[in-house]
Amino acid sequence: MIYLWAFLVGGAICVIGQLMFDVGKLTPAHTMSTLVVAGAIADAFGLYDPLVKFAGAGATVPITSFGNSLVHGALTELEQQGWIGVVTGIFSLTSAGISAAIVFSFLAALVVRPKG
Repeated sequence: MIYLWAFLVGGAICVIGQLMFDVGKLTPAHTMSTLVVAGAIADAFGLYDPLVKFAGAGATVPITSFGNSLVHGALTELEQQGWIGVVTGIFSLTSAGISAAIVFSFLAALVVRPKG
């Protein structure tokens, strides 16, 4: 049953993003930013963790999970280290993903040459 809920929740997040493209006529950057902020707001109000427990990968794979990770790390470190933890906490949970994106983008740029 967890696979069904993961599919439905992840699919619903993707449908929201697609509607933002098609109906809202938002650019990819605006859509991505909006979904990241929505995930951050959901985590700030304590709504994203129950969604992850319910839907598993359906909630952790979409871009909304990145906003969740940013806020979750910042709030966790705020409790442990004070205000300086807000800055360091943002990177504690997301540094591996950001680093991987940079490395793989660089490798792709070595292999693929832009047309023009």
